[in-house]
Amino acid sequence: MTVIVQAPGDVRDRALADAGRSRMEWAATFMPVLAQIRERFAKERPLEGLRIGACLHVTTETANLMLTLKEGGASIALCASNPLSTQDDVAAALSELFGVPTFAIKGEDNATYYRHIESVIATKPNLTMDDGCDLVTTIMGKHSELAAEIIGGCEETTTGVIRLHAMEKDGVLPFPVIAVNDALTKHMFDNRYGTGQSTIDGIIRATNVLLAGHTVVVAGYGWCGRGVASRARGLGAHVIVTEIEPRKALEAAMDGFTVTTMEKAAQLGDVFITVTGNYHVIGRQHFAAMKDGAIVCNSGHFNDELDLDAIASLSVERSSPRPFVETYRLADGRTIRILAEGRLINLAAAEGHPAAVMDMSFANQALAAAHLARHRAALEKKVYTVPDEIDEEVARLKLAAMHIPIDVPTAEQRKYMASWSEGT
Repeated sequence: MTVIVQAPGDVRDRALADAGRSRMEWAATFMPVLAQIRERFAKERPLEGLRIGACLHVTTETANLMLTLKEGGASIALCASNPLSTQDDVAAALSELFGVPTFAIKGEDNATYYRHIESVIATKPNLTMDDGCDLVTTIMGKHSELAAEIIGGCEETTTGVIRLHAMEKDGVLPFPVIAVNDALTKHMFDNRYGTGQSTIDGIIRATNVLLAGHTVVVAGYGWCGRGVASRARGLGAHVIVTEIEPRKALEAAMDGFTVTTMEKAAQLGDVFITVTGNYHVIGRQHFAAMKDGAIVCNSGHFNDELDLDAIASLSVERSSPRPFVETYRLADGRTIRILAEGRLINLAAAEGHPAAVMDMSFANQALAAAHLARHRAALEKKVYTVPDEIDEEVARLKLAAMHIPIDVPTAEQRKYMASWSEGT
């Protein structure tokens, strides 16, 4: 990696920059798709002159995305999309060595979190890149005058896409946004394989708990829930799934998992994992019913999947026996352990998704940004899915990097697939 210039920002310690660069280089070795796009961007410069404001998890993988966007001609400012997900050495490297103003400190308080978002907005971005929609909602709420200069945005998460669709429905979406989260090469792989592995990794790092023989309750059976449930089962856990959507509940049952309500599961679980994107999925009545020693964590985007005020009000004593573990002792003597303050356990207590998975997610991000730049005049204030040609290109590049060949249809087969006149 070429060292560029020092940039402004707000990071914990710039002396960590060299360590951050080493970890960025390590991650890059597992991101061959993004590397190919970076080479292409260096030649084509599709983002020339654009100012990108990014609110993302500040990790080694994100850092490699930032460098790819810079090669495409963009100037970038980056802040954290979660107070506990920042890797401080990476933030230091981006600001100190690679010319990317970065505003992110692991463990920052709520006021600092939003001050950092304001620092990115102060650069007057004309393209946004969000992980949870906090950047867009802050622009809408406090800086609506900037929206007219923004050509579009990209959103990485299910939670953020839900918020954007709500804005579109209410007629207040300020500019076109591509739902990168909905690309098949993102949600099928990032959410399922990435969240599945990294969530279990975070829980084990935080607690050193043995999952085999224990009951794990997974709230939500979307792509993230599928991944978490399958990985927990693979480690020998008995897995219970809770759902509100009938088709997903049916799928979980057909996949061999026990499906029931959270009210019933609360009495049975040893470890609880929420991956729903919804509000207070585990609430007062559930905490009150849990076993002594229950472990509760969240791998959805926001910590309000857990009613943290409720567990605080139920407890008579609170302690922190390990990093990222808070033990709440209830009046009857039972204890409940909340991990990572209810924030993303995979990024707070571990390193997030493996780089090989983020390779596809961030390839979609980079190509979606180029698509917005190329088609800015034709796009309406809507939430767009990632174009199929981008999604297929990412899959093709990933297969090539993995040295996996696939068949090519013959002319006869293409004709057959395109015809309605061929019968049995």
